[in-house]
Amino acid sequence: MKYISLLIIVAALSVSCSGKKKNSVEYVIENGSLETIRTKRVELVADQQDINDKIKRLDEKIKTLDTTQNVPLITTFKAEPKVFVHVLELQGNVTTKNLLTITPEYNGILTNVYVTEGQKVTKGQTLAKIDDGGLSQQLAQLKIQAELAKTTYERQQRLWEQNIGSEIQFLQSKSTYQSQQEAVNQLNQQIAKTTVRAPFSGTIDDIITEQGSVVAAGQSPLMRIVNLENMYIETEVPERYVSEVTKGKSVSVNIPVLGKTIDTKIRQAGDFINPANRTFKIEVEIPNKDKAIKPNLSARLKINDYTSENALLIPQSVVSENSEGEQYVYVVTNKNAKGVGTANRVIIETGKTQEDIIEVLKGLESGAEIIQEGARSVRDGQSVEVINYETKK
Repeated sequence: MKYISLLIIVAALSVSCSGKKKNSVEYVIENGSLETIRTKRVELVADQQDINDKIKRLDEKIKTLDTTQNVPLITTFKAEPKVFVHVLELQGNVTTKNLLTITPEYNGILTNVYVTEGQKVTKGQTLAKIDDGGLSQQLAQLKIQAELAKTTYERQQRLWEQNIGSEIQFLQSKSTYQSQQEAVNQLNQQIAKTTVRAPFSGTIDDIITEQGSVVAAGQSPLMRIVNLENMYIETEVPERYVSEVTKGKSVSVNIPVLGKTIDTKIRQAGDFINPANRTFKIEVEIPNKDKAIKPNLSARLKINDYTSENALLIPQSVVSENSEGEQYVYVVTNKNAKGVGTANRVIIETGKTQEDIIEVLKGLESGAEIIQEGARSVRDGQSVEVINYETKK
């Protein structure tokens, strides 16, 4: 009985050992020595390298047989001639030549102010009166003396015409009369300075000096008058635009505070270049029928300084630059029915820019298919596949 049991155990062990090949990893791990295990590992690494080499050879063959593999997907657009209106953007302030702080021409007490703030006035209208300090009385006396001189002169003249009296008497009376008239005229001019009149039609914006105050000629501000009809924007333009920004050029004016955009023109371009900042001044007229535009408002100007009727325009994002400073783009040529073509690098010469658009002056022909998306990842002469529908038609 013991003999039979021993045979069964030996048979089971034989079956177990025979189930694992002596060259398998499992067998080597269970029964092999350290040296055997290392030897097995070296064999497996060598087999792995051989398999990788075979896979690589298969991939290379696949590339030669299947031209659609590893071809970059790109989008394109066609360069078509368009009208290019370039604008120069500047900042400016609204102003008017009819904005004035009135000062007196005569020293004295401001006896009367005849207008109020917000009142509309006409040119020449009396706004205020300054005490003349007794000039009116002096004028009355001078007029009496002038009348006497006139009477004396007229009598001497009649006598002289009748050959009565001496010539010197006639000339003296004439001289006295003329000097008296001149004195009256001068005093009238002095008295006229005591009346403050509106230099132009407009609105009294502010009364600065109150009635009863002592004022000094040319120094004391009396009131401010403004006319909102003849408004304009004054700004400075860099000298490099002196030949493009000229009188009559179209301007789009935006006033952010009012939310208004006005199409107008340059009414004056300065002939003097400021040596301090190398700029020249321009004036842009502003229609203001509703009187909504006020002096000193900020404005943004867009001046049309360049126009091309047949410009090739492309996004600046597709333009690259090489180490020599040359600009270039990629165009697609030899495109087949499946949209697969060749990317070719083309050196271009560019002109003016407007926001994200740039004008191409040389290097591109009308209708050229330019790579847009994917332009940064292609190489010159590389096969590419166009996936946008427009260029596949």
